[in-house]
Amino acid sequence: MQPAYINRIATAVPTFDVHRKFLEYAPSMLRDGRSRRLFQRMAERAQIDHRFSYIEPHPSPELLDRIGLFRPGAFPDTGQRMRLYEAQAPILALEALEALGITRDAHEITHFVVTTCTGFYAPGLDLELMARLGLPPGVERTLVGFMGCQAALPALKLAAHIVRSQHRARVLILNLELCTLHLQETDDLESLLTFVLFADGCAASLVSGEPVGLEILGFRSTVLPDSRDQIAWRIGESGFRMWLDGAVPATIAKGLPGHVQGLLGSRDSSEVGLWAVHPGGRSVLDAVEDALRLDATALDASRATLRAYGNMSSATMMFVLGRLMEARPRPSLGCALAFGPGLTAEAMLFRVGEGAWPS
Repeated sequence: MQPAYINRIATAVPTFDVHRKFLEYAPSMLRDGRSRRLFQRMAERAQIDHRFSYIEPHPSPELLDRIGLFRPGAFPDTGQRMRLYEAQAPILALEALEALGITRDAHEITHFVVTTCTGFYAPGLDLELMARLGLPPGVERTLVGFMGCQAALPALKLAAHIVRSQHRARVLILNLELCTLHLQETDDLESLLTFVLFADGCAASLVSGEPVGLEILGFRSTVLPDSRDQIAWRIGESGFRMWLDGAVPATIAKGLPGHVQGLLGSRDSSEVGLWAVHPGGRSVLDAVEDALRLDATALDASRATLRAYGNMSSATMMFVLGRLMEARPRPSLGCALAFGPGLTAEAMLFRVGEGAWPS
């Protein structure tokens, strides 16, 4: 069978670091001092230093952003948010695609896979980018929509299947999310703590049969029991509404060991030298580390990504894998894990082989 490889990954984030501004402003949306103190305490424990958005923060402590998008009592409706997505998403996408170097070999791309859950329009982002990049009109396009944070792994799965069935295939993947578009005006503490996590980001990657980078070995999917309502993402009149239940880390910890062992088969988890876990939050990473009995440094790439960028939904996994690739690790076995609405868990087994990093 033709092997499939993640040859390279490039990432991009918008200009504005909004994390500190949000931490300063959000308490004003809460009604009582106890809630405000609890928000600040929980936000400090999130282990996030930076989150990026294309929405410029306002220097005044009474105002959130310079363009007046999030005005008290007049937060934007879904239509306004989608128009902003349509305007800004291609800009961020092109930055990541140019960093990937795809403009120099655009004529070789045979398939284009886009994942997003924070904005939609048609003709969509895929067609717009094809035109701007000069991709051949016969490129086969697939949109993986509304799968949330896990979507990067189903996209890689699709790319691997394509490469294994069409030996000359070169699959371009784009994972793009503008999560900050969907900030809600609320005095609910748990909802505001959810917004502490999410940020904007984009990753572009190339998958082919060329033996360079991470070799994709296999995938496994599962739906964790009794968890359907723990992660939800619904379209409302004022944007997309995210629900992240506090029980998520415990559910993941309970269901993960069997899921990972099913992926590894006869292998033991001690044979895995590289871990790429979607940083859905500090508590999620802690739960994975404890459940799988990992070394304290095993999730360094995931924790560093969370600290530097926050949770960028489907793009985040590729930031973690990109960080691992930048380090040019020695030959070893790797495991990637991501979670999404359902509560579902996706896993990918990969390998760094000899000659993975040509000089």
